[in-house]
Amino acid sequence: MRSVHDAGPDRAAQRVLYQRGFAGFGEVQIRRFDLATDVEFLCDWVNRDYAYFWGLQGTSLDGVRSEYEGLLGRAAYDVLVGLVDGRPSFLLERYDPRHDELARFYSWNKGDCGVHFMVAPPLRVPRRNFTWFCYRTALDFVFSDARVQRVLVEPDIRNRKMFAICQRVGFRLGPVVDLPHKTAQLAFLSRDTHERTSLSNVVRKRSAMNHVDTPASPGLSVAHVNRDRWNRANRALVCKAIREFAHERLLVPRAIDTHADGWDLYELKNETAHYSFRARKLPLEHWWVDAESIRKHETRAEDGRAGNNASLDASLFIKEFRGDLGISPGSLPVYLEEILSTLHGAMYKMAKGNRTASQLVHADFQTIEQTMTEGHPGFVANNGRIGFDSGDYRAFAPEAGNSFPVLWLAGHKSKTVYAGTDDLPYDVLIAEELDEQTRTAFKETLTQQGVAPDDYYFFPVHPWQWFNKLSTVFASEIASQHLCCLGYGPDQYLAQQSIRTLYNVSNPHKRYAKSALSILNMGFMRGLPLYYLGTAPRVAAWLEEKLYSDPFIEETGFRMLSETASVSYVNPYFEEFGPHNDYNKMLATLWRESPSTVVPNGQTALTMAALLHVDDAGDAFLPELIQASGLSTTEWLGRYLRAYLTPLLHCFYGHDLVFMPHGENVILVMNEHVPVRSLMKDITEEAAILSPDVRLPDELSRMYVEVPEEMKTLSIFIDIFDGFFRFAAQILEEHASFPAVRFWRSVADCVRAYQARFPELRDKFDRYDLFAPRFTLSCLNRLQLRNNRQMIDLDEPVAKLQFAGDIDNPLAPHK
Repeated sequence: MRSVHDAGPDRAAQRVLYQRGFAGFGEVQIRRFDLATDVEFLCDWVNRDYAYFWGLQGTSLDGVRSEYEGLLGRAAYDVLVGLVDGRPSFLLERYDPRHDELARFYSWNKGDCGVHFMVAPPLRVPRRNFTWFCYRTALDFVFSDARVQRVLVEPDIRNRKMFAICQRVGFRLGPVVDLPHKTAQLAFLSRDTHERTSLSNVVRKRSAMNHVDTPASPGLSVAHVNRDRWNRANRALVCKAIREFAHERLLVPRAIDTHADGWDLYELKNETAHYSFRARKLPLEHWWVDAESIRKHETRAEDGRAGNNASLDASLFIKEFRGDLGISPGSLPVYLEEILSTLHGAMYKMAKGNRTASQLVHADFQTIEQTMTEGHPGFVANNGRIGFDSGDYRAFAPEAGNSFPVLWLAGHKSKTVYAGTDDLPYDVLIAEELDEQTRTAFKETLTQQGVAPDDYYFFPVHPWQWFNKLSTVFASEIASQHLCCLGYGPDQYLAQQSIRTLYNVSNPHKRYAKSALSILNMGFMRGLPLYYLGTAPRVAAWLEEKLYSDPFIEETGFRMLSETASVSYVNPYFEEFGPHNDYNKMLATLWRESPSTVVPNGQTALTMAALLHVDDAGDAFLPELIQASGLSTTEWLGRYLRAYLTPLLHCFYGHDLVFMPHGENVILVMNEHVPVRSLMKDITEEAAILSPDVRLPDELSRMYVEVPEEMKTLSIFIDIFDGFFRFAAQILEEHASFPAVRFWRSVADCVRAYQARFPELRDKFDRYDLFAPRFTLSCLNRLQLRNNRQMIDLDEPVAKLQFAGDIDNPLAPHK
């Protein structure tokens, strides 16, 4: 590369090779690196914490000089210095990959040019977009050589700051490669892309909150934590705790002042705490609490009377009402950690800077998925993710929006179980998930280890799981070569709201990959048991045959995202402890259809959880979506309920079949902002048959769940009405002036229309009456408060449900 701008290695080192100015920023110049004058400031740079990935920390001045003498002597290798207003501000190294060790790890193209880039330490007085203008100039300089058609970078896979700036200027991520000194993420910038982005002087931004912190940047782990966000997050979570604990009748607010408009003043008080707040009670005993009205009153010791307001603290709130909540002393510390983690995540989401509700109306599926801020609407501690550190959070949480590659393992067939549908044998699956070059490379890896590739199944695992669990808990299997690590795959994935479900953003038509992830989150260690996975493809095939031959299901467009294949590996040390033991669920992968394969051109998809989303400014997404459709709220709700509720009613009444249809498990297919059909996921563990009269194949007998007759309708009353509609009704009343009673009237209209369509099911409609005056209130938070490590017994899922009496049915007045 040196011949391009050669001024001779020993003369005119200070001559400017390239320069350009930016309005409002200043002039940026590039010259050659001068070993005699530049090594001193470079030694200072590489020994700073931020330069961790440069690989020279702890290197002396003589050591740095020796390192760069070697680099300057290499063929086709340039070392250059960038200056901003005459001050050394970045280092640029460019090289021909053909003469580098990297050539053995990727397919070289003519015109490739590799670069390394390091910016100077932060200025005492920061300059806005400093790194952007430096990197932009460096790339302009590299592309000023007409022979360069593509720029290649290969940062350490942990160096997310470098990924952030690369993606801002247009790089596309390539494969992950294991170099001798690091695991590198390749990324490429074509000349065409560079020229298109260079036409605009707009600084392309990517939130700093998306950076993954490293061992060298501890401050980034708490960069989003400050007093204002802490106070806002606590107020919101205390509001939710009051709302949900009152709904579940764990806390009983007392009205102390009533008003004609329905906004009454309530208090919560015991011997340790005193709170007051304004609230309205909507149907289904839903407490619409005015968050800004919540006051905590300190009690003055001298007279026992309420004094000045105290700041709100969700953790203290839990401790103050621990007796009312019934949480045991042994469970309380872990539950408090989940509360604190939920607060930590809430502050991150505030600092990140999400799109507004109106912008989300036109956003793509994955942008909407990673913008959701609330999590489960009912659980108070819903974002625990205990096991993640701060770097893991930025790397793998859906709201962080960072893509990442997955690790691939090889499990010996004597220890590994593969299950697939009849039309998806292992060889077909793996050929669809991995390109030929990658499959060949993985086979060579096994051959080099002295084992036969054909004796193994390949399957992906979450990177966190490998580094934090598998590499130690499965060490015996690795030592015996029954389990082998193959390295990173070529595709990039994004975590979904169900954090262990991964969407392939490199090839969206490929399947979701759901991997075991042994973190404690919302009442469970998130593993994957062979007990379910071994029969998942048969469940998918049986349900498809049953439902897709039903003319009404076909008419509604309802379909499942079927789980078509799985791989499971059970640790022999723990096999005796049963299928639901957490250690028996650590190593498994499930493949599920991608929605990208079933959403027609011209239509879009969004997670149903988005219908409950409220943005940072307090604006709700659902009213914006309805407005964009051009329909009235009543008309839009009718379309939505037909797409979502009607097929679920038919599965229940027509097939004795229930799912777990909460917001994250349902994907709505939209046509011009109107729901036209729904897609259901998470079938394997959560679909259930409620009648013994349904003939199940012997190997699918686990799908039958024995449920008392009077509890069967709870699959609709609790999972749909209480678990989702209750919150949507408040959204529309609060943000669209659409009364909750009208929302429930629309639901009643939908149910009546369905029942009129199938008079032959009248006996079932009477037996399982959705217009009954009352139904049993089954409570989610009571489950988690009782046992936040395993909320229910998976062998008897009904046995440990927590009830709180009966509740008025909002459909009853419309019978």
